[in-house]
Amino acid sequence: MTDLLSAVERTALLTAALRAAESAREDRLYHDPYAARLAGDTGLRLLSRVREVTFPSDGRRTTPSTPDFNATRTRFFDEHLQQVAWDGHTPQIVLAPAGMDSRAYRLDWPSGARYFELDQPAVLSYKKERMRDAVPRVDHRSVTVDLTADDWEDPLLAAGYDPSLPSAWLIEGLLYYLPGEDVHRLLAGIAAVTAPGSHIAADLVNTTALTTPGTRPLLDVFADWGCPWRYGTEEPEQVLHEHGFTVEAVQPGDPAADYGRWPDPVPPRTVSGVPRVFLVRGRRR
Repeated sequence: MTDLLSAVERTALLTAALRAAESAREDRLYHDPYAARLAGDTGLRLLSRVREVTFPSDGRRTTPSTPDFNATRTRFFDEHLQQVAWDGHTPQIVLAPAGMDSRAYRLDWPSGARYFELDQPAVLSYKKERMRDAVPRVDHRSVTVDLTADDWEDPLLAAGYDPSLPSAWLIEGLLYYLPGEDVHRLLAGIAAVTAPGSHIAADLVNTTALTTPGTRPLLDVFADWGCPWRYGTEEPEQVLHEHGFTVEAVQPGDPAADYGRWPDPVPPRTVSGVPRVFLVRGRRR
């Protein structure tokens, strides 16, 4: 089945492998009991390659720590989605894309919530097989879409999503793989089907992260897999603002996204030439 997955979709298996490794740590930031089965042998092989370039044998790490970033990002978005889902005003959760995420199964959700997972057919088919004996804790709906297509919203509406009701969207591990025009097309599509007050969260990188020598070993691995990083921005707040969202952007290691695990300095954003990852969250105006 994994042979059917595209290059970018294989990164979902990497994320699952990272979550399985994090769940095995005594100081884990979360527990994902489904991650190992979702990662499979392919995910473990991908993780091994990432570890090789992140933690070279000479011990001199220059590449940002993918395991620590993934742990921080997952915990940050776990907390965000739980907060907005339980606020009593957000009955719809949308993951775009779903990848190998298991939040529908491992987290508690309020009664009456609808949880939509959007992704390519090969991903959802593989995931269904791996999760065949697992029971989601929410009204869970898998929706086959191509998020770069012009009409990707139609299958979501057909699955029962109501654009007149508040929703919470998570775009995790996707935007830096897309060309800029696809990033803006996707955000415009989301804005078109979200009610005012709805929530959005995403991760982005800055333009320096696409070119700096420090990130090159890791980016070369992704490029070798056929999924190079394409999009970065120094102003994620402005990018989301253009599409009707007011957001805040924090970096791993900031007080709001640290959890005692971020291993590197976090220079102020006024310092130029620094590779950055942004964890963004906000609302539809």
